[in-house]
Amino acid sequence: MDETTIIKIYNDGINAVVSLVKDLNGQVSSLSGQVNALNNRIAELEARLNKNSGNSNKPPSSDGLKKPKNMREKTGKPTGGQPGHEGKTLNKVENPDKTVDLKPTQCECGCCLSSIEGVTRTRQVIELPVIKVFTTEYRTYELVCPACNKVHKTEFPEDVKQPVQYGENIQALMSYLTNYQLIPLERAAEILSDIIGQNVSEGTIVNVNNRLYKKLEEVETSIKQQLIGSSVVHFDETGMRSDGKTQWLHSASTEKLTHYEVHEKRGAKAANDIGILPDFKGTACHDHWKPYYTFVDCSHSECNSHNLRNLKGVYEDHKQNWAKDMAALLIEIKHRVDTLKSEGLTEMNFNETAKYNAIYKDIIAKGKLECPIPISENTGRPKKNASHRLLARLEKYDIETLSFMYDFNIPFDNNLAERDIRMVKLRQKISGCFRGKEGPNVFCRIRSYISTCRKNGQKVMESLVKAIKGEPFIPQTI
Repeated sequence: MDETTIIKIYNDGINAVVSLVKDLNGQVSSLSGQVNALNNRIAELEARLNKNSGNSNKPPSSDGLKKPKNMREKTGKPTGGQPGHEGKTLNKVENPDKTVDLKPTQCECGCCLSSIEGVTRTRQVIELPVIKVFTTEYRTYELVCPACNKVHKTEFPEDVKQPVQYGENIQALMSYLTNYQLIPLERAAEILSDIIGQNVSEGTIVNVNNRLYKKLEEVETSIKQQLIGSSVVHFDETGMRSDGKTQWLHSASTEKLTHYEVHEKRGAKAANDIGILPDFKGTACHDHWKPYYTFVDCSHSECNSHNLRNLKGVYEDHKQNWAKDMAALLIEIKHRVDTLKSEGLTEMNFNETAKYNAIYKDIIAKGKLECPIPISENTGRPKKNASHRLLARLEKYDIETLSFMYDFNIPFDNNLAERDIRMVKLRQKISGCFRGKEGPNVFCRIRSYISTCRKNGQKVMESLVKAIKGEPFIPQTI
C-alpha cells in the first residue's frame, strides 16, 4: 500500500480507517497461523531427521556412518572380563594323544644322558587331523538252510534307506551351516565339498533340512505347550522377504524356550493362527503393538527400552523436561528393583511402590502442562505430535509400564525377544530372502529347536545329530 492510498483512506474518515485496520488484522492473523503451521512442520521434519536407533524404534542398520550416543550408564568397571567371568583360555590337556620327547641323549663330553632325570617343561599344540570321510557298507544276505530249505533273510538298518547316503554327522553339519551359521546354500555346498571331499548339491542340503523339519514336529508342539503354560513370555515380530513378498516372522520366547513361525499377517490374526497367545494366561512382554492388547486373558508388560528411546527422542526434538524426568524415574526404579533382587527380596514394599507411582503420575501431570495439545484452526481437532502420543500412552498403560516394579518376575524390557528375533535380519543380510513357500517354515522350526537347545546348555551339533536319529532334545521347563 503506497502513501497516496493511505492518505486517501485517512481523508475518507474514521470508518475507512477502521475497515483498513480490520483488514490488516485479518491478514496478520492468517499469516501468523501459516507461520505457526510452518514452524510445526519444520519441527516435525527436523525430529524425523534426528531419529536414530538411540532415540526411536529405528533399527541400528539405518544409522549409517553416524554412531548414535549409547544410552548405557558408565559403571566404572574396567573393560574386559569381570571377576567371576568364565574365561575361554586355551588350557593344556591332561592326557595328550601324542607325546614327542625332545631329550638330549649324549653330552659333548661323551657321557650318556638317556637315564638322567632332569627338569621337564611342556608345550602342547592342539591340531585338527585331516578330515576323511568314513564309509560303511551294509550287506544283507538271503540264505537257504540245506537241511530244511528254510529261507533266512536279513534287512538293512531302518535309517539306511538309500543305495548311497550321507551319515548323521554329515547331515547335522549341513543343517548346522544353513540354519545356525546362516550360510547360503551355494556356499554351504562348497564348504562341505572342501571338507568331506564329496560334491554335495544344494538340493541334498534342502532335502536333509526337510526331513529334519518333519522329525521336529513333536518338539515344536512341546515348546508351544510349555510357552502357553509359562508365567512370563516375550513376544515380537519382524518383516521378512519370502516368496517375493513381505511376510512376518513371529517369536515367542523365555529364558529356556524359543518358538518362531512365519505368517503373512502381522497382527491378531497371525497370533490366533499360531495358537500361543489365545491360550496364554501369564504376562506377555512386548513393545507397544496394539493387536497384542486384543488378548485379554493374559496380563501385559511394556518394553521400557522402547520407552526410554522414545523419551530420549522427545527430549532431544522438543526439549520437554517431563520426558527427561520420566526416563530418569524409570531408570531409578530399575536400579532399585535390581538392588532388592540382589538382596534376595522378591517384591517391593507397598510404601515404595506407592511413592514411585505418585511420582510417575506427577510427571504425567507436568507433561500435560508442558506440552498442551493445540487445536487446528481449520478442522477444530486436536493436533498431536510424538510427544503428545507418548505422554497419552504412558498415562493409559501405567500399570503395564511399571509392571516390573510390581512383579519381580517380569523384566524391565523386552530385550530377550529382540535378541531372539535379530537372527532373521542377520540371515537376510547373509543369505537373502526365502524363495520357496516351505523354506521359511522349515527354517523357523529348525531354528526354534537350535535356539531352545542352546538356552538349555545343549551343544548344537550333538542336538542336531540326535534329532536326525529321531531322538531330539525336548526341554522340560514346567
